[in-house]
Amino acid sequence: MASSQIGTGVSGLSRLRAALPFSNRDWGLLLVAPGVLLFSSFMLYPIFYLFYISLTDATFAGSVIGGGAELIGLGNYAQLLADSQFWTSMTTTWLFVAVSLVLKVFLAVGIALLLNHVRVAGKRYMRAAVIVPLGFPGIFTITVWRGMFSDARYGVFNTILGRYNELMSSLSAPEILLFDVPIGFLSGRWEAFFAYVTTEVWLAYPFMVIIIVSALQDVPRSLHEAAMVDGAGALQRFRTVTLPAIKGPVLFASILTAATSFQQFLIPWVFNQGGPSRQNELIIVYGYREAITFNQFGLSAAILIVGIAFVGMFMYVAVRYGGLAEGVGDE
Repeated sequence: MASSQIGTGVSGLSRLRAALPFSNRDWGLLLVAPGVLLFSSFMLYPIFYLFYISLTDATFAGSVIGGGAELIGLGNYAQLLADSQFWTSMTTTWLFVAVSLVLKVFLAVGIALLLNHVRVAGKRYMRAAVIVPLGFPGIFTITVWRGMFSDARYGVFNTILGRYNELMSSLSAPEILLFDVPIGFLSGRWEAFFAYVTTEVWLAYPFMVIIIVSALQDVPRSLHEAAMVDGAGALQRFRTVTLPAIKGPVLFASILTAATSFQQFLIPWVFNQGGPSRQNELIIVYGYREAITFNQFGLSAAILIVGIAFVGMFMYVAVRYGGLAEGVGDE
């Protein structure tokens, strides 16, 4: 009974398609139209509206909502390019993305190899433990890490370094191996930058581990065995067998997590609001501060548009030249 109803429905749909003057391509466009409309409503419209604000002299929320702002063309962009803080913020942001990405890739690949090794017992439970950071709200995790990086002498990391100094001193280690505690993790520029990167790596590595472990499980064991028969060592097998097999998934995960790092706001803001003295102000924090603190909504919109443009170009170049788009659009 049910199969006959399904057959009737399919035949009715076929007759409807035959009656309407639509080609298969037209039907495809018609079916994706609702999704495109929703995407445009929730993604493209805000971006275009943000671009419009960037062309105005909006200085407070009322002028944005009420339409009291006047068009000034590209004045905000000219002001932005002449602002040294913009270049400081942009340089710091890209450095943050690059350093955190390298550390995430090395850490995630190392953990994934460990969790996929045949001699490691309890891999199932270890894999479950690895993704635990994904279960906590980001603001909660970042707040905990901020407490661990406290400048106080008895902060978590300063206490650990103090114990390390005591141990090395008891072994008569040279002073170059000792740390000058307490370290101002949140009051020094590069100390704070290190704290940002460490927290970002902790937040993002579980996602990359999941992707890489899944890719490793698809590598045939026979390839490793054949390489071992040929006399290949562990490093050579990784270079010639494992790495080519996981290159695509690693690149895919790297692109996504790099784009997320570029948009990072919570870590610098919760830690020390991009300090000290705005030296670690990532691009999103920079845009937020210009709007909320200095009431420069037009300039803030220009900053965010530039950020969107950089992310878009990065994604395009990475996908286009990383080989992830191979086969797309091919007949």
